[in-house]
Amino acid sequence: MERKTMSELMKDKPFLYMCAPMVRYSKLAFRTLVRRYNCDLCFTPMIISESFVKSQKARDIEFMTNSGDQPLIVQFAASNGKDFADAAELVAPYVQGVDLNCGCPQRWAMAEGYGAWLIDHPELISDAIKMTKARVNSDFTVSIKIRIHSDLRKTVDMCQMAEHAGISFLTVHGRTARQRAEPVDIEAIRTIKDSVNIPVFANGDVRSVEDAQMFREKTRVDGVMAARGMLQNPAMYAGYSETPLCCVQDWVDLAMDLGTPFLCFHHHLIQMLEQVTGKAEKKVFNVLTSTAGLLDHLEENYGIAYDPQRLVNGHVQNTDDLTR
Repeated sequence: MERKTMSELMKDKPFLYMCAPMVRYSKLAFRTLVRRYNCDLCFTPMIISESFVKSQKARDIEFMTNSGDQPLIVQFAASNGKDFADAAELVAPYVQGVDLNCGCPQRWAMAEGYGAWLIDHPELISDAIKMTKARVNSDFTVSIKIRIHSDLRKTVDMCQMAEHAGISFLTVHGRTARQRAEPVDIEAIRTIKDSVNIPVFANGDVRSVEDAQMFREKTRVDGVMAARGMLQNPAMYAGYSETPLCCVQDWVDLAMDLGTPFLCFHHHLIQMLEQVTGKAEKKVFNVLTSTAGLLDHLEENYGIAYDPQRLVNGHVQNTDDLTR
């Protein structure tokens, strides 16, 4: 498959549907699934850049792609520009860009100088952008995913500083690092969009095409990124209000073909079937303990059977040939 650059993608699709970087879950099989249902751009789970650069084992575990897994952005957690730039160089031959996580609110991440800790240190974000842009070609994107400050002026200043440093685009989760279930601040996203001259994508509580269009109308963003909404309904961008059984079938085939571990395979199925299973069935399905048990249950209750003849496009490739 021909690798399309991000600039080419955004010319072809003026409003992008994106799958968020989700720890443990935005792996190759799930990315392949959502691409079948109108998702334009996928991110890998967050990868710690320092360990990725230092360890071949970490590279083998954390990063896997194939020829059909395009376009793809790798998200890294980094506390300094060198680690981010080093990691970007390693993945540059395989993907369209890298993203610096500036939004993870988890305590362990912030304690290590990752994630949302960085939004209070915009000079480090700028340094990471500049160092990475100096290492990669002009078609390779360098982006950031942020949360907002309670004082929005600080967020705007940070985004403008990142733009000046050469950022390709940014994704805004419309909550502060302290917020969890509070409503997304739509006005903040619109203010940020109006304050920069680069593409801006909205993240937070996107669970349907209707939600995506609401963000488009109210904020004029260039696209949306979904996380939990896509776990519950990987076909949401194709207009489905709940996961269709054809999507569940696709997940079974893809997950089995790509050797997805049982816990990940099971968790995705629990999420996908949440809206179509009754309470009694959930009790049974959620405590199944083997892949064979899951497959038997799906065939008996939904007529979904694994078909090994359905092949994944492209050859799975890992990072055996990556060097520091």
